[in-house]
Amino acid sequence: MALDHLRTSLTRGNLWLYVLAELEKGDASPGEIRQSVEGRHGFAPATITFYSVIYRLRREGLVRRSSEEFRSNYSITPKGRAELAKALEYIGSVRDGLGGN
Repeated sequence: MALDHLRTSLTRGNLWLYVLAELEKGDASPGEIRQSVEGRHGFAPATITFYSVIYRLRREGLVRRSSEEFRSNYSITPKGRAELAKALEYIGSVRDGLGGN
């Protein structure tokens, strides 16, 4: 039960990390990002949640759309790369603080 809660917190609760990590690999459409998250990380984000995260990342300047067309790709911005790097550093420090190697 506790491990399930941790998995949910680290996946669905922090979907923005996975979106930025996927975009770090290259530009992609929302559908491609969602498929990559599911395939590589083993969880399927709910559609509404996924799109609200994309919208928030865009509003915060962490990702940008390639155009205003209905089907357009997203890319990570320099600000998004910096936030992802800070998040990964923080995760590493938490792991180290818990006794991880």
